[in-house]
Amino acid sequence: MTIAFTPSASSPAEPEAVAAISEPEFWEPSAPEPQVATRDVPDATDDQGRYDADGTDGADGTDGADGRDHDPVVVRDAHDFGVYARTGGWAFALKVARSVRPGGQAAEGTARTKVSAKAFAQLAGCSPERVMRYYKAWDMAADDGLVPQFEVLVPGEDIELPEADVWLSYYTSRNSASSVRGQAISAAAEAEGIRPTKALEVAENPTALRAAILADPGTAEAARGALLDRMKEDPALQTEMARAIARTDDLKKAVASEAKAADRIGYVRQIVENGQIRTPAGQTVEAPAELRAEAERHLSLLDELDDSEEAGEWAGEAYDTVKGLVAKAVEEDPALRVQERRTKFYNSLQKATKVFEELTLDEVMEEDIYEADMLQRLEALQEAIGTCISALRKATTTSS
Repeated sequence: MTIAFTPSASSPAEPEAVAAISEPEFWEPSAPEPQVATRDVPDATDDQGRYDADGTDGADGTDGADGRDHDPVVVRDAHDFGVYARTGGWAFALKVARSVRPGGQAAEGTARTKVSAKAFAQLAGCSPERVMRYYKAWDMAADDGLVPQFEVLVPGEDIELPEADVWLSYYTSRNSASSVRGQAISAAAEAEGIRPTKALEVAENPTALRAAILADPGTAEAARGALLDRMKEDPALQTEMARAIARTDDLKKAVASEAKAADRIGYVRQIVENGQIRTPAGQTVEAPAELRAEAERHLSLLDELDDSEEAGEWAGEAYDTVKGLVAKAVEEDPALRVQERRTKFYNSLQKATKVFEELTLDEVMEEDIYEADMLQRLEALQEAIGTCISALRKATTTSS
């Protein structure tokens, strides 16, 4: 496809016009030429002059598409629009590529008529940085063999241009894209299958990102997922998030509630996956078939919950049901019941022994901390221990 794009003969723009120009259209059409023919505009109430629903005003729907009945200035604008619609930024990049000779390049041969990026920017009424972004985009495309190199292009020459969709792969309208941070953002955007310019725009406007998160649940959910993915590889962010949650009472309660629900779901899942139960005394034994089937039923209900549904109530119900069945299984098995009580007694005895061993009698002697109540409590404890010992000895004599 050969694009015939007539170079503009625009005059240098005033400096004030620079701020009004938006990306990527730094090129301005030339001043309107004298109108050579005029047409009477049909009155809006005239049935013959009404526009059809498709935007045409001719009986055959062509609206004089050959351009013979239109102002040449309008025809030229339509032609320029068509070129840009097909090629996007390539149409303007071609103007830069065939007309700009950056500083440091020798002005030899066809390059003698080319100008610097600064001079071209002054003629276009924009910044040299913007011109160079188009220049660099063309340079990268030329390295990929998509377009010709600068050296073979002559000012005013038209060539076949790539499709518009390809342009965004080479052009970036932001200076941040060249920084280390910008390159990382661009790489992440490409990995996600989106245009780097979109990601860079968001990164350069955190306030807009905050507003979108606050106002839109969908954006907030996307941000949550991104933060979780980022925290997997960012220990510093993990610490900051944990600190922020710990300092916020509502969040701290929510985390504790979710942790409790997760523990209960884990208890049920362990029974299903391992086929074992953990008794209240801490024993691990094989789970009865009835108990395991009930645990599987509750776990399937939990796994079917959507991410948006609260799992706490369901987890509590599953935990209480399974725990009740565990207690029932222990009571219905005589041998298991005896072992459970023996284990429970040993656990209590070990705890009591550890607590008593931690009493620091040396401090009682060295410091004046003695109270009469202390002695009374120890005497009561001694009496309880004696009773326990007598009961155990009696049980041992009876069993033998």
